[in-house]
Amino acid sequence: MCKKGQTIDCLVPIHSKDSVTGTLVWRIKAIDSCLADKVKTLNRQGKLTRSCCCGHGKYQGSIWLHDGTDILV
Repeated sequence: MCKKGQTIDCLVPIHSKDSVTGTLVWRIKAIDSCLADKVKTLNRQGKLTRSCCCGHGKYQGSIWLHDGTDILV
C-alpha cells in the first residue's frame, strides 16, 4: 500500500472502449507505486490491465483487467 499520489509512470494499454480512436492504444499513465510491478507483469503476460488502485489503506485494492477480471490485492 502506498500513499495517495505516490505513483510511477507506466506504459499501459487503453481499452478500445476508453480510447478516442476506438482501438487499443498504449499510453504512459501514473500507477500507484506499490502496484506498478504487478501491472507491468500482468501486461507483459498478455493479461491487459484496465484500471487499478491499491486502496491507500482505506479500502481493498484491485487491479481490473480488460476481460472483466477483478484481482483483489
